[in-house]
Amino acid sequence: MAVVGLGRFGRSLALELTKEGVEVLGVDSDPRVVRSLAGRLTHVVEADSTDLEAMRELGVAELDRAVIGVGTNLEASILSASVVLELGVGDVWAKAISQSHARILNQIGVHHVVRPEHDMGKRVAHLVTGRMLDYIEFDDGYAFAKTRPPRALIGRSLGGYGVRQEYGITVVGVKPYGEDFTYATATTVLREGAEIIVSGPKEAVERFSALGHDVGPRTERRSPGRPW
Repeated sequence: MAVVGLGRFGRSLALELTKEGVEVLGVDSDPRVVRSLAGRLTHVVEADSTDLEAMRELGVAELDRAVIGVGTNLEASILSASVVLELGVGDVWAKAISQSHARILNQIGVHHVVRPEHDMGKRVAHLVTGRMLDYIEFDDGYAFAKTRPPRALIGRSLGGYGVRQEYGITVVGVKPYGEDFTYATATTVLREGAEIIVSGPKEAVERFSALGHDVGPRTERRSPGRPW
C-alpha cells in the first residue's frame, strides 16, 4: 500500500498500518519528513507525487491500494490522486479538507473520500451532550452508539419489551456494571449501571440515546465523614 503525503494524517496512518503488519510505501516531497520516518515504514521515499513518471518508477502502479494524505495543498492533493488513478491503482482513498475538495476528488474517480476533521467534529458533537459514550456514523445514515439504557428498560428483557419495535434500534451488545461487553439477545435483562451498544438509523439512535441521558453510572455510596 502507498501512503502519499506524510503530514499528521498520513504519518499516523502509515505508522498504524505498519504496526498492523501492512507493507507501506510512504511518499513525501519534504526530505525532513522522509528522514524522520526512515526505518519506521517498509519503504519511505522523497518524491513529487504529482509527477506521473516519478510515481511509476516507484512501482505505485503495482500496488492495489493507495491513500492520498495530502490535505492543505488542494492542487497537490487532486493531482496526486489523479496520478495514482492513472497508474491503475484499484482502490484509492483520499483526505479532503472541505466539501468542495471532497466533491472534486469524487468527480475524478477517487473511490473513498474521508474528511477526518469534519467526521471527528460530528462525533464529538454527539459525545459532548453526555447522551452517548461513543458514536460512529456511516455514510448511509446508519449509526452505532455506546450509551445507557432508559429507565423503562431497567430490569426488563430486550425481547419482552420489544425494543426494536418500540424504538427502531437494535441492542447488539451489553456491558453489565463491572463486567465486560457481551452479545445481547432477546433474553438479556438490563440492570442499573449497564452500558449498551445500539445500532440503527442515525435519527433513531439519537432519539434512543437521549432517553438514557438521565441514567448515570452506578456510584459508590459515600459514608458520613469518609474522604474520597
